[in-house]
Amino acid sequence: MSRKKFDYLIKLTYDKDYKGYVADVVNLYGCMSQGKTKKEALANVNKAIQAYMRTVTKGGRNIEFTKKTVDITIPSLSVQA
Repeated sequence: MSRKKFDYLIKLTYDKDYKGYVADVVNLYGCMSQGKTKKEALANVNKAIQAYMRTVTKGGRNIEFTKKTVDITIPSLSVQA
């Protein structure tokens, strides 16, 4: 099995009721996790991404992934590496 690297946009939102962060993978519908700290939420969402991709590629189907970049302007968006 070959390993590929993909970039994901993760939206971190503080949840007052949970008293922690929700990490939503914007470009993987339904893929999300949470953690009490940003670091924990990002570590947990990394596991969720791996599980998501294992599920998508399961079953021996011939699946092809394509990376596409779209250049758009989004006002007031803060992106951290």
